[in-house]
Amino acid sequence: MRRWVAASLVAGGAMAAEAAPDNSLRPAQRPEAVKQEAQDESYQLASAATAMRPAARPAAPKAVQPEPAAAELNFQGWINGFQDRALAQGISAPVLESAFSGVSYDPEVIRRDRNQSEFTKTIWEYLDSAASELRVKNGKAALRQHQTRLEQIEAKYGVEKEIVVAVWGLESSYGTFRGKMDVIRSLATLAFDGRRGAFFESQLVAALKILQAGDVASRKMTGSWAGAMGHTQFIPTSYLDYAVDFTGDGKRDIWSDNPADALASTAAYLKQFGWVKGQPWGVEVALPKGFDYTLADRDIEKLPSEWAALGIKGLDGRAVRDHGKASILLPAGSAGAAFMIFQNFAVLERYNTADAYVIGVGHLADRIKGGAPIQGSWPRSDRALTRSEREELQQRLTSAGFDTEGVDGRIGPKTIGAVRAYQVARGLTPDGYASPRLLQRLR
Repeated sequence: MRRWVAASLVAGGAMAAEAAPDNSLRPAQRPEAVKQEAQDESYQLASAATAMRPAARPAAPKAVQPEPAAAELNFQGWINGFQDRALAQGISAPVLESAFSGVSYDPEVIRRDRNQSEFTKTIWEYLDSAASELRVKNGKAALRQHQTRLEQIEAKYGVEKEIVVAVWGLESSYGTFRGKMDVIRSLATLAFDGRRGAFFESQLVAALKILQAGDVASRKMTGSWAGAMGHTQFIPTSYLDYAVDFTGDGKRDIWSDNPADALASTAAYLKQFGWVKGQPWGVEVALPKGFDYTLADRDIEKLPSEWAALGIKGLDGRAVRDHGKASILLPAGSAGAAFMIFQNFAVLERYNTADAYVIGVGHLADRIKGGAPIQGSWPRSDRALTRSEREELQQRLTSAGFDTEGVDGRIGPKTIGAVRAYQVARGLTPDGYASPRLLQRLR
């Protein structure tokens, strides 16, 4: 169930203010406006890509939008052509007629798509909200309220109930913000627009298949402006592949006030991608003096006992249990908290590829279970790089001989590797952290 990556987070200590869609349950990054936490918890992440919700999508190019009347006329013409393509893919005429009845071009969807902020949040700002005291409190309440059903889901799929609840908390604030936009209208508008036309048209066809199966009525298929749906924000293709009918009523209903099908679908998605019950997503650890920061690399895996031999232990001073091979992650470089991450971290990435999102889900689950807040400090005097600054960083690194293999404004493994190589060459701490200070040095 990969849905849009809700609020796309960028590796290297920052998270994009909005996430984008990808090819996953909804578990990929899906796009949806990030809301500030208020009242009972209105802060919500956007998501994106090939995970449950969709992963982060590339920045929208600047484009001149047609006048509303012309856009509507062209849109209706596009619908006529699309319906022929949908018929060829097995969508029935009655379903098409019902789905597109009264559907018009939605300029608000395009406005949101074009105006995704280039500014990002630092990982500590993101986690302050993702695992706030209010979100933890509401998560514990949600767990108590649905405990029997969640225990049944855990027993069937082998995914801890706290993890399922944490995904729910970050995706829709425990069902409070499921999205109210007409999914058919939103997806049709985005497919017509053409910036990611092929992707959104595939999602639109998938949405029509959902309608054809009778799981939901067309006007009740609501979600985010980019098509992420339900309590845990599945995109249509992820829904088709991973959603389940846990209640046994003949429908995979992720939209209703009863969250059972949505929560079970999330667990089914995580199980499909290899969730290991009993294994932590990660454990906060203490690094020894003189730690070789080149070892903090996702490609370097060791058993916790082997890391302990190098001086890396849990915050209690003892070796972390050998749950399986693990890597060391420093999401904010040497000045931030350190984590030993396991296979389940990668499974959560299928829902949303952003490190901050995965840490947010894992840490929120730990807090709901009664765990302590993150103990490590963060470089709170730092700010997040804007998209244009991240692109400049990539350009300057590449020009200096440290190839980032592309300039896309996303601080992923290749850019982190280039940063680390630059740091080694300049005698800096090689933690791979893309900070404003590093950009200033490159200038």
